[in-house]
This record gives sequence, structure tokens and C-alpha cells, in this order.
Amino acid sequence: MKNVILTGSSGGIGSAIAGILEGNGYKILPVSSRMENLHLLESEVKSILSANKLDVLINCAGFGIFRPHEEISPDDIKKMVDVNLTAPLVLSALCLRALKASGGSIINISSIEAIRHSKFSALYTATKSGLRDFSLSLFEEVRKSGVRVTSINPDITDTHFFDNLSFGPGEEESTFLDPEEVAQAVYTVLQGEGVITDLTIRPQRAGITKKIHR
Repeated sequence: MKNVILTGSSGGIGSAIAGILEGNGYKILPVSSRMENLHLLESEVKSILSANKLDVLINCAGFGIFRPHEEISPDDIKKMVDVNLTAPLVLSALCLRALKASGGSIINISSIEAIRHSKFSALYTATKSGLRDFSLSLFEEVRKSGVRVTSINPDITDTHFFDNLSFGPGEEESTFLDPEEVAQAVYTVLQGEGVITDLTIRPQRAGITKKIHR
């Protein structure tokens, strides 16, 4: 059995990843600390590593705010950078020695926004493109040690991510991904002999639903 630290496992893509991995012989070591509380996060992960061999780190926790940049508060800017970018960097640093010992893998769930530039997405794009570039650079750093590093960049996926946003997935199934599709990609990456360093998953058609807020 292989052990996996998985952030964001309580819902959406993270929950789907947990389901498919647990169904295929992996043990999930969930992280309960809030991603923006970096001191508690560090303490919890160190405790997990002291008691468990680690084979896989999956950084999946994240959130988005899509508004004109001047309307986003400094607190929200800091929180998104901490959750979407700083926490994965910290977790990777904490886990790398254990992953080198096991010949393990790091998978970072980035976003389609890491490879395109959308209106009202400057902050979110900055965090996700930073995560993707970190993944690609880290692979070059650790590849000789046997650690595999992958960035997965899903397009719009039907999850609770959009509950508090002004838009969401389109009405037609061909315009969005299911969380299980992203989870299956994670499992496929883990099974391969080679390294998939960068993987973008998109629905066949483009389309969103704009919400009317009264």
C-alpha cells in the first residue's frame, strides 16, 4: 500500500482523487490544517511524516476570486497566494526528503488559467501559473533523485468551486469536466513508467453559465 498526503480531499476534485486512489490500494493521509495557516500546516505534516512512509504528495486545495483586481482586498490577495501557491511550495519542501527515499511523486493541481490569460483572473492566474512553473522547474531539480513531478491543469470542472462565484459550468455536459475525469488523470500519471510533467485537460466545447445575483 502506498501512502498519499492529499490536500483539499473534502470535496470536488480532491474528493474524487481520494476515491479513485483508495479504490486502487492507496492510503490517504489527509491534512486537516487550513492551508493559509502555514505554521499549523508545517507542524501537522511533520507529525504525519514522522509516523508514515510517504509515496505521493498531491496539492489539490485551492480557491478562486474573479473580480477587477482593485476590488480584491489585501487580505484576500494574501489568503489566495498562501492557499494556492505558498502552501504547495511549503509542503513540497517538507516532503521531498521522504519522497526521495521512496522514489515518490508530487502532483500539483493547477488550472487552465495557468496557461492562458483571462479577464478578472489576474490574481488566480498568478497563483496557478506560479504553481505550474514551480512544478516544471522542480522536476528538473529532482529528476535524478527519482522523484516525479507533474502539473495537471484542468479546465472548468463541475464542483462547488463556483458556488460563490458569478459564473459556473455551462449547461451542456460537453462544456465542463467531471471531477472523476481529473481524478482518473491523477491515477494514470501515477501508473506510468515515464513522467508526465505537464497535463492539460479540457472539455470538448467552451461554455459557461453566468449567474444573476439579486
